[in-house]
Amino acid sequence: MGTGRKRRLHFSKIYSFKCGRNRFDDDHSQIGGPGFSRVVYCNETGVSEAATQIYVDNYVRSTKYTPMTFIPKSLFEQFRRVANFYFLVTGILSFTALAPYSAVSAILPLIVVIGATMVKEGIEDWQRQQQDHEVNNRKVKVHSGGGVFESREWKTLRVGDVVKVEKDEFFPADLLLISSSYEDAVCYVETMNLDGETNLKLKQSLDATSMINDDSNINSFKATVKCEDPNASLYTFVGTMEFQEQQYALSPQQLLLRDSKLRNTDYIYGVVIFTGHDTKVIQNSTDPPSKRSGIEKRMDNIIYFLFFILFLIAFLGSIYFGIVTKNDLDGDRMKRWYLRPDDSEIFFDPKRAPAAAIFHFLTALLLYTYLIPISLYVSIEIVKVLQTIFINNDIHMYYEEADKPAHARTSNITEELGQIDTILSDKTGTLTCNSMEFIKCSIAGTAYGRGVTEVERAMAKKTGSPLVVNGRVLDDDNDDEDDDSGLSVKGYNFEDERIVNGYWLLEPRSDVIQKFFRLLAICHTAIPDVDEETGRVTYEAESPDEAAFVIAARELGFEFYKRTQTTVSFMELDPMSKKKVERTYELLNVLEFNSARKRMSVIVRDEFGKLLLLCKGADSVMFDRLAKNGRQFEENTKEHVNEYADAGLRTLILAYRELNEEEYKEFNEKFIEAKNSVSEDREDLIDATTEEIEKDLILLGATAVEDKLQKGVPECIDKLAQAGIKIWVLTGDKMETAINIGQVFVFACSLLRQGMKQIIITLESPEIISAEKAGDKDVISKMSKENVKKQILAGKAQLSSSSSDPYALIIDGKSLAYALHDDIKNTFLDLAVGCASVICCRSSPKQKALVTRLVKEGTGKTTLAIGDGANDVGMLQEADIGIGISGVEGMQAVMSSDIAIAQFRFLERLLLVHGHWCYRRISSMICYFFYKNIVFGTTVFLYEAYASFSGQPAYNDWYLSLYNVFFTSLPAIALGVFDQDVSARFCLKFPLLYQEGVQNTLFRWRRIFGWMLNGLASGIIVFFLCTRALDPESYRKNGKTAGMEVVGATIYTCVVWVVNCQMALAVSYFTLIQHVFIWGGIILWYLFLLAYGAMPTSISTTAYNVFLETLAPAPSYWFVTFYVVIAALIPYYCYKAVQMRFFPAYHGMIQWIRYEGHTDDPEYVNMVRQRSIRTTTVGFTARSIARDNDLYHLNLERQASKS
Repeated sequence: MGTGRKRRLHFSKIYSFKCGRNRFDDDHSQIGGPGFSRVVYCNETGVSEAATQIYVDNYVRSTKYTPMTFIPKSLFEQFRRVANFYFLVTGILSFTALAPYSAVSAILPLIVVIGATMVKEGIEDWQRQQQDHEVNNRKVKVHSGGGVFESREWKTLRVGDVVKVEKDEFFPADLLLISSSYEDAVCYVETMNLDGETNLKLKQSLDATSMINDDSNINSFKATVKCEDPNASLYTFVGTMEFQEQQYALSPQQLLLRDSKLRNTDYIYGVVIFTGHDTKVIQNSTDPPSKRSGIEKRMDNIIYFLFFILFLIAFLGSIYFGIVTKNDLDGDRMKRWYLRPDDSEIFFDPKRAPAAAIFHFLTALLLYTYLIPISLYVSIEIVKVLQTIFINNDIHMYYEEADKPAHARTSNITEELGQIDTILSDKTGTLTCNSMEFIKCSIAGTAYGRGVTEVERAMAKKTGSPLVVNGRVLDDDNDDEDDDSGLSVKGYNFEDERIVNGYWLLEPRSDVIQKFFRLLAICHTAIPDVDEETGRVTYEAESPDEAAFVIAARELGFEFYKRTQTTVSFMELDPMSKKKVERTYELLNVLEFNSARKRMSVIVRDEFGKLLLLCKGADSVMFDRLAKNGRQFEENTKEHVNEYADAGLRTLILAYRELNEEEYKEFNEKFIEAKNSVSEDREDLIDATTEEIEKDLILLGATAVEDKLQKGVPECIDKLAQAGIKIWVLTGDKMETAINIGQVFVFACSLLRQGMKQIIITLESPEIISAEKAGDKDVISKMSKENVKKQILAGKAQLSSSSSDPYALIIDGKSLAYALHDDIKNTFLDLAVGCASVICCRSSPKQKALVTRLVKEGTGKTTLAIGDGANDVGMLQEADIGIGISGVEGMQAVMSSDIAIAQFRFLERLLLVHGHWCYRRISSMICYFFYKNIVFGTTVFLYEAYASFSGQPAYNDWYLSLYNVFFTSLPAIALGVFDQDVSARFCLKFPLLYQEGVQNTLFRWRRIFGWMLNGLASGIIVFFLCTRALDPESYRKNGKTAGMEVVGATIYTCVVWVVNCQMALAVSYFTLIQHVFIWGGIILWYLFLLAYGAMPTSISTTAYNVFLETLAPAPSYWFVTFYVVIAALIPYYCYKAVQMRFFPAYHGMIQWIRYEGHTDDPEYVNMVRQRSIRTTTVGFTARSIARDNDLYHLNLERQASKS
């Protein structure tokens, strides 16, 4: 079926796409050699030559396992852990005669634990498989022969297939563009999934294939492509196409990458070049670096320590056992007659005592395994997964406007959210909205625009001067009102009655105003999109700034609405008729923007045949290009630009000139020749040519756009600063004066405050500038490095001379490059760490990652990086925790992050609430795990010692096995998921509470050993009180004493009661689930005793009816249980009571506020809160306090002078 074609601007006549086309440069001489061996037979699926080329299919798999590899690979992952491998070895040994218990009872808990972990991994991998399934089964139209396209799944595509991709569809593989719905065979591609950029990329096919513009024409298309082999380079492609017996060179301009999206183009035809895992996006996908929390690493050390204790007591016990066994036979007298040393196996043979000791050592290793918590790892994984579910479902971190909740993409490091020492943040799109708003302008030397920027508000606070907004005077109490709440047009926040609604016609220089806005409507590369129903025009622009300019022109009466093959059309108000008229300008050339030129221009011919060059660019290059007669408004414009810069706005200078025909003809010839050059200095030739034409300009004015702060950013930074978290801003913003803008911007966030001294490191000194003009790179590098080193050392000296004053460090990107050298970076880090705030301006993506690594490795503290763009990926992956902002710069940062949030302000709750809770829960849970296992292990060890180290366990086999799995693990999991020492409201009200995690007060060795000591004491109390209470007294009315099974069951009962009641004492916040798990664990023990005791003796062995017939009828059993539990808990209870009453930690003080009803006592609450504010902190709270302190000292000085 035929499809119509759109006529669209022939970009090949304006840009540089056509230049050099069909010519072979040096790159293409490599075709057929190593790395360039791929041959693709296009649209020839059935041909034998095509069939011989075996390439991977288009099925993409991101899963960790396959059905065949899941079991072996997952088992390997589990037994890589030392503890699990140890339990596997002991499980195998349990099948030998060495085991003090049955093999089944040893293996079953291991199977449960490993099985639970494998199920969790299986579910996670299944979810990944579901995502793969959705992608692989997407549909695309594929040519099946005879000009017919049929809908097929992505996974069925093969190299050489011809596909038809329609508007807003993703490309299913790497395609070679054949043609499109546009006459010039161009198409617009959104690469947001690849590089995070939302601006559209322009692609164009070869001229030779551009006329294959209909389904019916595809059948005759046959070609052979020879190109590079699969690689990860997104921006390069080398190949040739043999079509109609002609050779054509291919470039990246013809390559459409998988996962890009077709935009503003009805359809394209393409040939599949790379499929599946050969595509460039998959070649670029790397597994994120494995991150393990500091707590998990320390937990491993604790387990190694317990292994050492286990081996030590087994070794000492075996030595003792060997000595005692050797002395068992004293002539005819047998000391331990019940072991029959005169007729014994090797395990108790006095004649082979050394061998018996060795075998006992192995038996002891099996017996003491209960010191190691077998279910710890799987319990922690379960808890972390549940914690991430709470984070994902927190309504307070849900961004309704974009319908985006928080999303924890990994559960490995939730507790590290509560230990962040330093935050390294991007600025644009992270702290700001990355949504530019046209707010002010200067035209003909007159400033227009009455809007107030965030920075102006902050500066007014800083100076204490009143702030006037639209005739209202605002103070600190009401300046947070959203003065743009009525803003209805995105990108436009301009208010000035002098030029809106056509009133510009009444201005003295209305002719200049007209030229100014005409330039904004013409000088750009935006693409208009007209809504056919409403007639409303929207724009696709390469940057938010560009969009803001065309939107501002539209709102002020100069509406760009159409771009044809060689024209630009817009509507404007005619000064003579006072009616809207259409203007159409012929578009001759676009001189593109780049970082070296810092400007862009267009050359157009107006309706009267006049040639115009319209130019906009940075003030540093534009003022130098003005003609002598074009500087009429220069002085006023410069003054306004400086004011705009001080207000934190981005500025551009607008100027124009008229050209004569001869001048343009000469330029155009040189320009075409430069574009068609294939030499290395092609770009230099183009720049030199444009230099000649972009001169003698006439100044029109300047624009000023604002990248507004996200809602809640200043308050969030203030709260994080009160929590003691250091905040570094790493921005790659293209600002004309990076340091000044950096300083001005951060005033809005109160990162720099009144009274804070600034250390500025820059390479703008006269000697460096003169060296740069000389051009000797080695001299420049050496001088720059020495200069930076000198400034850093001077900053350190300044810091040490007044250590009580807060400092801010500000450094630009050029200086940062030298500061990160190996011989300087540690000195730089010392200086930066000593400052309360650090701002790195104009940082490259690599510099961001290097600074993050320097802070992480140099300080040894936990770092968090937060960003929203592809340029932040390195920083996010380098930090201990990477937070991706799901903003307007695509998903690259989110896909590389550990946790994704929609707004920077949500970081406050993520860290101060969830971070604090997760850290506290995991720390307390691990300490409790080791406590309960030491209690249990102590009783096992003491009983074995009581039994002369004979390898006799105190408990039945299944008592041993189920202790960690059923009776005590669930309360620990409930603690890790639900416990709260203080509420979310108090976490935010008292930010200093967060320092418990930063200083690791809850998981330092002292606290860990304290819990271990508590466990040891509880185990000793339980064992000795139980054995002394039950032996040698009669246990029952018939005079029978308590046997091993009675003593073991009684001790076990007391242990279960003690560890569960200990949990009840440690919990700060009870929920129904915790009650069920704590008391349910105890009830489950009694139910197990009943059920297990009712089984045949071949199964229940020593537990047969022990509860019904022996324990339950005996009052002494219940009495012993009661007083032993009380006795074992008294030491911990007394310690906590004294600590809470007389030496409360910070969270203890907050708990007292709640319990004693001080929440409504502002004086007491403020006294507690003041502990969270220090002189070196940042944020507007600290600024207010500093200001109050200054006023206080000033009053003292005045009183002293009066007296």
